[in-house]
Amino acid sequence: MSLSEVDRRLLDQCLEQAPRAWENFVDRFLGLVVHVVNHTAQTRQIQLQPEQRDDLVADVFMVLVDNQFAVLRRFRRNCSLATYLAVVARRIIVRRMLAAGFQMIAGAEPVDPAIEATHENRIADQEQVEQMMARLDPKEANVVRMFHLEGKSYGEISAAAGLPENSVGPMLSRARAKLRDDV
Repeated sequence: MSLSEVDRRLLDQCLEQAPRAWENFVDRFLGLVVHVVNHTAQTRQIQLQPEQRDDLVADVFMVLVDNQFAVLRRFRRNCSLATYLAVVARRIIVRRMLAAGFQMIAGAEPVDPAIEATHENRIADQEQVEQMMARLDPKEANVVRMFHLEGKSYGEISAAAGLPENSVGPMLSRARAKLRDDV
């Protein structure tokens, strides 16, 4: 998948250091980076504490802004920005985990590179998912994003979105039905 116009504009704004560009960039890709941290730890059978996860996520974003956005400036724009960021994030996270001495859970199998390659291909579809979600009501899109991309529970979604917990499931069902109809 190629670089979308939305991501191209966002990337250019970040590189030009336009007002609120970095905040918008983080808002757009925070869920992706959290997902990559969780997946990387899971595939390596590493159990992370919440503060360790937060540190790894922060490390990724720090590397992205380091040296005047050098990593983003190296992006060749021949794939989606989400795919590029997923690959970069995974490399940063693996290096940080090794440097910090994270240990795999005893008896865990090493990671199969084919599994990670499949995962990175799935992340390439995130741009398509974002386009589909843009057709949803903003409240529905937010609930779908929190549940499917950020891995939040119904209780967490309820608190964050200000919805009764028992309305989260039906809202997800309606949103999924709309997305299926669009496909």
